[in-house]
Amino acid sequence: MLQVCLNGARSRAECSHLPVTPDELATAAREAVAAGAEDIHLHPKDRDGRDTLDAAAVAAALNAVRAAVPGVPVGVTTGAWATADPQARAAQVRDWNVLPDHPSVNWHEDGATDVAAALLDREVGIEAGIYSGTPAVRRFLDWPESHRVLRILAEITETAPQDAVHTAAELLGELGSAATPVLLHGEEGAAWPILRLGASRGLDLRIGLEDVLHLPDGTPAPDNAALVRVARETIEHSRGVRLGQS
Repeated sequence: MLQVCLNGARSRAECSHLPVTPDELATAAREAVAAGAEDIHLHPKDRDGRDTLDAAAVAAALNAVRAAVPGVPVGVTTGAWATADPQARAAQVRDWNVLPDHPSVNWHEDGATDVAAALLDREVGIEAGIYSGTPAVRRFLDWPESHRVLRILAEITETAPQDAVHTAAELLGELGSAATPVLLHGEEGAAWPILRLGASRGLDLRIGLEDVLHLPDGTPAPDNAALVRVARETIEHSRGVRLGQS
């Protein structure tokens, strides 16, 4: 599965063509799915372009994107940078009147289990965000409900390619005991090497302007769809290599 991460916690100061409004997210989602994305992750924004968990903003983003790509699963962030207080964050999740298919919950953040419990109570799938270089793996594996998540989102925070690939291999080894699908992704300079590693292992993957602003040759990505097209080509090439070796 290839997921597109449309915007992330970035701002227009970093990327002038970042999709921010519901209409922009809908257009970006439509183009990315046409390019080969099968799943969507996005960050709803407030009027100032900052991440928000406000129910109205979440509903507006989800409704616009779902109208543009009906039937495609859509997830949102629950990151602590949007609402720092854990109890307030869980309360906002309980107030959502339009539910995403799979919110991400970051296991290194305080209150992760409270947010996850609020989502499980509403029978919503969870992407368990496991950041490298944090205690997230042990916290997640020690959580009694870990088997109930939809997938693990293995997030490699190192951006130096060689270091990131090494870290990814270690993190995947630590997660080996979890009988849950893994989506692997990297950031910035490591995004493409990590995507190639994940493709070689047959893992779920993601790409988009949240993770990287450049194509593998270093040229600026004009949009999410361009990133998805190259990622899809990379995955198909890796699949062909694996089949040729079998």
